[in-house]
Amino acid sequence: MMKIVSLDKDSQYRKIYKKGKSSVQPSLVIYAKENGLDHNRLGITASKKIGKAVVRNRCKRRLRELYRSYQESLNTGFDIILVARGKTFFAPAPVLKSAFEKGAIDVKLLSSTEK
Repeated sequence: MMKIVSLDKDSQYRKIYKKGKSSVQPSLVIYAKENGLDHNRLGITASKKIGKAVVRNRCKRRLRELYRSYQESLNTGFDIILVARGKTFFAPAPVLKSAFEKGAIDVKLLSSTEK
């Protein structure tokens, strides 16, 4: 299992939001932009709109685990931001997994034959 490298600067997030590709799903949003490195970097956000700290932290844990399960099959060299939405907290795991796959295909992180 590879270590997850995190995005840590506000400027990195802003660049990805502005110039990256995005895919909006009912339970999550994926932003991705090529970074020119040999590994992916991950950022996860959860707005205060989706709930209090317990809810936001659980959503982030779910998204981090979802990313970890696909980490080996994703294309490398991307900065990725996963944004939790209101349905992230309540969505069953298979629905969340399906939304991630569809979004990853949309932003070219995952080829449609790789599932």
